[in-house]
Amino acid sequence: MPTDAILSTARQFLGVDPTVPVTLEPIRRGASGRTIVRVKSPVHEPFIGLHWTDERPDNDHFVPVALFLKKARIRVPEIIHDNSKRRVALVEDLGDVDLHSLKDRPFEERLPYYRSALEQIDKLFYARSPKELELMPPFDASLYRWEQTYFFEYLVEEFLGKDPAPLLANEAFISLSEKLGTVARHLVHRDFQSQNLLIKDGQTYLIDFQGLRRGRQEYDLASLIFDPYMNHSSEEREALLELWEDIADERPETTLFHQCAAQRLMQALGAYGKILTTRGDDWYRQHIPTAGKLLGEVTAGTDLEGPLAPILSAIT
Repeated sequence: MPTDAILSTARQFLGVDPTVPVTLEPIRRGASGRTIVRVKSPVHEPFIGLHWTDERPDNDHFVPVALFLKKARIRVPEIIHDNSKRRVALVEDLGDVDLHSLKDRPFEERLPYYRSALEQIDKLFYARSPKELELMPPFDASLYRWEQTYFFEYLVEEFLGKDPAPLLANEAFISLSEKLGTVARHLVHRDFQSQNLLIKDGQTYLIDFQGLRRGRQEYDLASLIFDPYMNHSSEEREALLELWEDIADERPETTLFHQCAAQRLMQALGAYGKILTTRGDDWYRQHIPTAGKLLGEVTAGTDLEGPLAPILSAIT
């Protein structure tokens, strides 16, 4: 059992006998193949216990990527004990406040946390990983195409009950994947959204970074700025782009930025469809119309607008 592995590892790390109480409090997260708990005891401040399976290949990368990012001075939780042989890690507890939990606060109040998050992505842009660090395969045309197929299968076919064949055969989607897949130079988080950005002592920390790989920085920026969980207004999105320009001394080229946003939103919609149809977690249903609305905005006037129209009309 995953919790048994975490508990035994925690007891070994703490050096306590069986009479000392050690409790595990579940932490609910959407990641597949992982068990995450908060470990409490009278002899140590709380920390996070993490157990993973081989259900997803990126899970094994969590510890080495965390160590690399920490060395690169990017804000991530510290690995306090590594027991990768049992697929267990004990990790610094950053608390429960993420950017998503602050959604109802005034946007101006949240801006410093967004600045903090964007500064980390700017650092990641310049980080150089050691040759021995194994990462997930880079974003290329085949990976972008896989994300599109994920959207066609789980949102279009499984969730909506529509035939995905016309979309699969449409050259506009194939062309998009090929264009975006021509460059994969820089490190990207791959899931840079509000639930994966924790706030501690006024600073933003990255979590769920095991999918780190090379790709387009615009994909991470689009993931945050067009985050369906937050549903930023156009004015808020412009403010975030201005914030990024202040940090990086440039802003993404609009067409490319919107293409990355479209790609990311299709991936997110595919994930929502899969979770709803295979796990029945209805919390994600509320975010489908928002993601659909945003996807419609970034594809308006492009070759994707027509083929996406019947899908978006069904979910928005």
